[in-house]
Amino acid sequence: MQMTALQNGRMSSTSAAVESDNDTAKAQKNYQIVQDVGNFEEKQAKRPDFDHSKPIEVTKSPYPQWKYGEGVPDNGASLAQKHHEIDPYAPDRPMINNYRLLVSGIAPRPIGFISTVNSKGEKNLSPFSYFQVLDHDPPMFIVGFSSRPGRVKDTYRNLKETGECVINTVSENMIEAVNASSIDAPYGVSEWDVSGLHEEPSTTVKPSRVAESVFSIEGKVVDIKEFTDHQQPGMSIAANVLIKATRFWVKEGTADADYSHIDLEKLRPIAQLGGVSYGRVVSTFERPRSKWDVEVPKSETLQKLDASKPGVN
Repeated sequence: MQMTALQNGRMSSTSAAVESDNDTAKAQKNYQIVQDVGNFEEKQAKRPDFDHSKPIEVTKSPYPQWKYGEGVPDNGASLAQKHHEIDPYAPDRPMINNYRLLVSGIAPRPIGFISTVNSKGEKNLSPFSYFQVLDHDPPMFIVGFSSRPGRVKDTYRNLKETGECVINTVSENMIEAVNASSIDAPYGVSEWDVSGLHEEPSTTVKPSRVAESVFSIEGKVVDIKEFTDHQQPGMSIAANVLIKATRFWVKEGTADADYSHIDLEKLRPIAQLGGVSYGRVVSTFERPRSKWDVEVPKSETLQKLDASKPGVN
């Protein structure tokens, strides 16, 4: 019996779907971003309690007497160990090794706690590890979406569909709820309900703000870069999303009179470290920026450099 073109098309479509499912299953097997930490409750029970009243201490800088040209004053200890070269794309290097190296080596990192809605108005709330502020004029932010088994993350899909979001800061008292929102909830289950965090209306975008956050930024997508050359079978596409702020929201009583500086004691930010670790700010120090014309007269090293610059006889 001769098959029709329609039947051939259906069989091709079915075969492609099966192949795609197989690729996703293989990719999922090798995808180990979420670490098995064993009996975490037992480990945590042996640790000291979190001290919510601990003040942020301001100390001297590490080397207050440092002079220009001194480098790191540790008697050469920082130069004693050599570096090991790594090709992140080496055929025998698992992707997970790059992930663990980056999140443990580039630390601390802010948490990008992002609220979005899709074209149907369905809500999503999720924390992101690859997030940063890029500029203040205009206020710009970037979010990185890693390649993962199966479809792209809901947040990325929502940003592509609607181009709107709210970026919310994460304070110490929020971390349990924020961490809970990262659970792999079934599609259609709202992370707002999972976390128990509260919504506040936005002005320039549809997604809600997180009421508990000290600082929230409404934003709109201005550019998306997808890395099609990097995509592997069974894995979603990796992408970076550039976001421009349209509104700031600062909780009353947490900033100065003109809302130009948020009090660190009120913000109490949480930082991401390697593995499943987070960090808190318990100690700070200050180092003012220097001006060349002011510092040259004080330093023989700078005077020699100034005298040897191009155009000086």
